[in-house]
Amino acid sequence: MSSTPGERFPVNTTRPRLFGRGSWPEAQRIGELVRAETFGGALLVVAALVALVAANTTDAYARLRDTVVGPSALHLDLSLGTWAADGLLAIFFFVVGLELKREFVAGDLRDPSRAAVPIVAAVGGMAVPAGLYLLVNGLHPEGRLVGWAIPSATDIAFAVAVLAVVGSFLPTALRLFLLTLAIVDDLLAITIIALFYTAELDVLWLLAALVPIGLFGLLVQRRVRSPWLLVPLAVVAWVLVHESGVHATVAGVLLGFTVPVLRRDGETGPGLAEHLEHVVRPVSSLFAVPVFAFFSAGVAVEGASGFVQALRDPVTLGIVAGLVVGKPLGVLAATWLMARFTRAELDDDLTWTDLLGVGLLAGIGFTVALLVGELAFGPGSEADEHVKVGVLLGSLTSALLAAVVLRSRNRTYRRLHERETRDDDGDGVPDVYQA
Repeated sequence: MSSTPGERFPVNTTRPRLFGRGSWPEAQRIGELVRAETFGGALLVVAALVALVAANTTDAYARLRDTVVGPSALHLDLSLGTWAADGLLAIFFFVVGLELKREFVAGDLRDPSRAAVPIVAAVGGMAVPAGLYLLVNGLHPEGRLVGWAIPSATDIAFAVAVLAVVGSFLPTALRLFLLTLAIVDDLLAITIIALFYTAELDVLWLLAALVPIGLFGLLVQRRVRSPWLLVPLAVVAWVLVHESGVHATVAGVLLGFTVPVLRRDGETGPGLAEHLEHVVRPVSSLFAVPVFAFFSAGVAVEGASGFVQALRDPVTLGIVAGLVVGKPLGVLAATWLMARFTRAELDDDLTWTDLLGVGLLAGIGFTVALLVGELAFGPGSEADEHVKVGVLLGSLTSALLAAVVLRSRNRTYRRLHERETRDDDGDGVPDVYQA
């Protein structure tokens, strides 16, 4: 397929669109989400840079990260780094749960014909990086296969921040594709964590967790918004899921799934899911995720030799290959297969080069990738340190390549916008309509 403007899939009105033109409220919601995630993504980058500098200049960083706090009687005597990964990220995943619920109930994912392509693209964008990681590590005598899921995740805040910086004139359909792909990606990542990175499962604790989750769901279904009731139930649910052996962030997703999206007849104003997302998202984007990044991204590299040693590790190489090559290859291949063998069709506003840029953005696998690395190899291990090098290097490379591709596309779309809005005679009617 050509990637030049105007050379797109042939128009066929009998085939469902990959993404249609959204309504104004949907476009407005996407714009608000992009603005929120952009600032959060910037904070995430700053936190990661501060952590890198601190980890390589002072021992105080490691001491702070490894400081243990919490009641031992409840098995909650955890290091600050673990509290950030298990506790604060539960807030992030609660927002993910709300967003997933909204998309499946009232968003693009409610229509199977429109949901099929981003779901398949997300699966391809996770399967190919995992396959590349397994290939690199399987062929190396010192390879570690357990980290196969690390390069599969996409950091939505980081990716949206890059898109917002370089793509002021990019079509809304491109943002919709990225957001939907990243949301499905998050759902799959949560499933992988629950299924493959749960060392020991205590069913009784997990069943006990269903009680506060059920009470939380009952209250929100009755449209109760009091934090004095909802927050304690959420905390109890988190503790019980943590005790069960399942990663505690899963509690956040389950709680998010219980919140109703649609308003009841006669209700005015935003629905409860939208209200809670509006309240909790700033806490997630501006505090929880940056603090997690600060405690997780601080990899101490002992000079050039330490960096070279990390690059020789097949774990690092597999992660970089998965993020930089596997992500865009998987997204493009899955989208092409859907377009070739099904009735799905690319939006008229998009080209394959646009999707290449989105695929490269999907290779920014920061937050969840670091979390999976800790679960796979254990925090503080040599392999975990090399995971951080791979995730940081792969994510940065993907971000730079995506910026180059999307900046070029942005210039093209800007010229199209200027031509379509040009009004030399000042009569308020664009010249293109006066031909």
